[in-house]
Amino acid sequence: MMKRLFFGIAAFGLLLTGCASNQNDNISRLSLIQKRDELICGVSGKIPGFSFIEGDGSYKGLDVDICKAFAAAIIGDSEKIQFRPLTAAERFLAIKTGDIDLLSRNTTLTLSRDSFGGNGLTFAPVVFHDGQGLMVKKNSGIESIQDLANKSICVGSGTTTEQNINDTFESLSLPYIPIKYQDLNQVVAGYLQGRCQAMTSDRSQLAAARSGFKNAKDHIILDDVLSKEPLAPASDGSEQKLADAMRWTVFALMAAEEQGITQSNIADKVQLAENNPQLKSLRRFLGVDGGLGEKIGLRNDFVVNVIKATGNYGEIYDRNLGIDSDVPIPRGLNEIYSKGGLHISPPFN
Repeated sequence: MMKRLFFGIAAFGLLLTGCASNQNDNISRLSLIQKRDELICGVSGKIPGFSFIEGDGSYKGLDVDICKAFAAAIIGDSEKIQFRPLTAAERFLAIKTGDIDLLSRNTTLTLSRDSFGGNGLTFAPVVFHDGQGLMVKKNSGIESIQDLANKSICVGSGTTTEQNINDTFESLSLPYIPIKYQDLNQVVAGYLQGRCQAMTSDRSQLAAARSGFKNAKDHIILDDVLSKEPLAPASDGSEQKLADAMRWTVFALMAAEEQGITQSNIADKVQLAENNPQLKSLRRFLGVDGGLGEKIGLRNDFVVNVIKATGNYGEIYDRNLGIDSDVPIPRGLNEIYSKGGLHISPPFN
């Protein structure tokens, strides 16, 4: 009888332990971030204009500001971030192992990456529309992709860049010699040291790399565009709540620009919404009415926190890639739809 009682109590204890373990295992990544009170964001750290480590150790760039927007939305504080610099080869494993919460690292959205049968990721909306290009020395005599037949080209391994260059040259029946490196810095170093006649990467990355060259004008980016590269943040595909929070944070940045809501006037816009019940759309967007934030596990005023922290998408772009930045890149396709670009937000209702 005593033995039965003992084993019964022991079994009940194991059951409780198992339940506690399962509850902990089943906690969503979004809740884990909020409980931790810190966002772990994977970045490159080596691409000026997108994510670059400054001399004082701080991070700067468009991808960095997107991370800050996520932290402002999820936690309420854009400074509660731990940045993790990752190579292209490391980035997806870091998501699957849980070493990072999400990735904001110039990553191209593709079917194989976004699918269950591929990398099993979920992508947020595109934050930068790009295309792959080629950079050569101005005095090389190379004017188009055709001139690179039988030439060596420096490329990052384990990236869509490597696949695109192979596909393009094969389709044109052009032989070439790939010189592969692990990250962009190594690609740039190989190119500058003369180990290849050209280097290939996203055109934005080529412009960012060239901005740091001693004689930037001695290098040109060819007109040939090898691919379309929609760059977007990503998270684990099994984390729907986190994916929703990321998706609508990016849309909030775009919608704010559409409505002329900026970092400097957000407080006035909130007051306007609070004082005018007839401004129903604005009240929902800024969390005065509607309870939209609660539907995705965030505060109802998450949009306000985001815009206070980073400004709208246009402000983020201008700060990091605008005409007065260190890496000026015309907005082009990255304009909002009303100005001829591809960025558009669904309704907040």
